[in-house]
Amino acid sequence: MTSVCKKIFFVIFVILLSGLVSGCPRPDVIVPPGPPEEGFLLGPEDVIEVVVWKNQDLSKQVVIRPDGKVSLPLIGDVPASGLTADQLAEEIEERYKAFKENPAVSVNVIEVNSYYVFVVGEVNSPGKLQMKSYTTILQAVSLAGGFTQFASTNDMRIIRNVINGDGKVKELRIPVRYDDLISDDGAAYNVTLQSGDTIVVP
Repeated sequence: MTSVCKKIFFVIFVILLSGLVSGCPRPDVIVPPGPPEEGFLLGPEDVIEVVVWKNQDLSKQVVIRPDGKVSLPLIGDVPASGLTADQLAEEIEERYKAFKENPAVSVNVIEVNSYYVFVVGEVNSPGKLQMKSYTTILQAVSLAGGFTQFASTNDMRIIRNVINGDGKVKELRIPVRYDDLISDDGAAYNVTLQSGDTIVVP
């Protein structure tokens, strides 16, 4: 093989290799987890309708209190925050079994008030965004009016409070790069935000 051919093959190899590397997610980027796949998690101030089949006296529309509970006839306070509507319905059914034979309960979400995020820093309309459905990073930035001309879009952070195994609250600071969000692999980085998340745009 001539030296010219060797050089051509080498150049082709380098180009292919660089393409493979650029197509892989960057190992130094932490992708924050989104909400669970099983469904919307209820939270304080959400309005729900509890329907007990063939029993209007037990069926009612309630607002989840700040402590995450709802008050229902006969069974009193029931924890609701952090559960899906189906999970809450199962819990209420179990409690009503002490008073009714084979109760059938359904829970409908009437109004979502517990899902919100904050976008602060170099965006045109910083502040709290009250959402009615799950929202991604790019959607939240767009709803906040987009970046200002001074934004350092590759130095963003998501601040998230999580509860450790010992019950203590820990603050996570997750780096976010705009270039990653709009890349070919952007879907892996443009995750759905959790309620209470704060996007900081320096």
